[in-house]
Amino acid sequence: MKKNITYIISDIDKALAFEWIAEALQHEKGLALSFILLNKGDSALERFLEKKNIPVQRVNYSGKKDLMPALWKVRTILRKYKTQAVHCHLFDACVVGLAAAKSLGIKKRIFTRHHSDYHHVYFPRAVYYDKIISSLATDIMAISENVRKILVEKERVRPEKVHLLHHGFHLDLFENVPDERINTLKEKYKIRQGQHPVIGIIARQTAWKGIQYIIPAFQKLLEEYPKAHLLLANAKGDYKQQITQLLRQLPEGSYTEITFEHDLPALYQLFDVYVHTPIDPYKEAFGQTYVEALAAGIPSVFTLSGVAAEFIEHQKNALVVPFEDSEAILKSMLVLLENEALRNLLKENGYKDVRKLFGFDKFIHRMIKYYT
Repeated sequence: MKKNITYIISDIDKALAFEWIAEALQHEKGLALSFILLNKGDSALERFLEKKNIPVQRVNYSGKKDLMPALWKVRTILRKYKTQAVHCHLFDACVVGLAAAKSLGIKKRIFTRHHSDYHHVYFPRAVYYDKIISSLATDIMAISENVRKILVEKERVRPEKVHLLHHGFHLDLFENVPDERINTLKEKYKIRQGQHPVIGIIARQTAWKGIQYIIPAFQKLLEEYPKAHLLLANAKGDYKQQITQLLRQLPEGSYTEITFEHDLPALYQLFDVYVHTPIDPYKEAFGQTYVEALAAGIPSVFTLSGVAAEFIEHQKNALVVPFEDSEAILKSMLVLLENEALRNLLKENGYKDVRKLFGFDKFIHRMIKYYT
């Protein structure tokens, strides 16, 4: 007899992680998988699930005004699916999905916490709802030790309710990327031969990501490497105006902004050095880019935020710099560019460490245990 598991997710379009999970759980003998998506309209994830013949229902949702109608619709769908366990992701799905599941007496109510202290710092009133969500759940998946501490120490959630479960990755996607895909992106973004080194950033342009400390470091790097190029991906966000002002101080043609690139494995291969420097230990809840950069074999400069504090070690698998320190970022970039032996060491150790900690099979097997 299979156990009926329903994933409830809000405000998602394209999401590789959920595609991977869906494919893995679809073939798990003891489980029957279904999805409820709280979205404004059609999504790439919905189309993917339909293509895979995985049951999926969309509940139109565009904000708080839709909360009560959505709750009743979700209850109806859960009854239809004969759901025995729900797993909710992201804020609105957790409010609606966990409340609906509890009202139906569903005994296994799980949610994954995807943020750390963001509400505490920027939206204190939302912490009240975070606590309600935690009270509705029987189990909480903390994606990093950072998130676990926020839940237990700041929000007083019972420790036995919180389980540390890192994200899992199909890491082989970042290895041996075909030259054809890499060259396609070089042409797409006009990265010409001779533009060296390419310094990579993949981060939404919001203040806590710390991009404002990388750009001045790059500006000084140009004094040593006049043909260096700065590539900023995911170049959108509430801090874009400030980032644009900083970029205008750079020479014309020395940087490229990318709003969105689907082929991340190939994008990483454009970089000679990767830099990710959030401004304090708690701003990243996880920080999957730490894992991706090392899986891609890119020598990296990091601050220790989110999951980085659990596995990044200075001069072992990356170079670690203090928070909000442009000078340290500059020095670390120069060290990596000038020390081939160190670059090779970081690549080798980084590859080993992410393989050991963040493989997808390990993640999915641990997660399934919480459904049974």
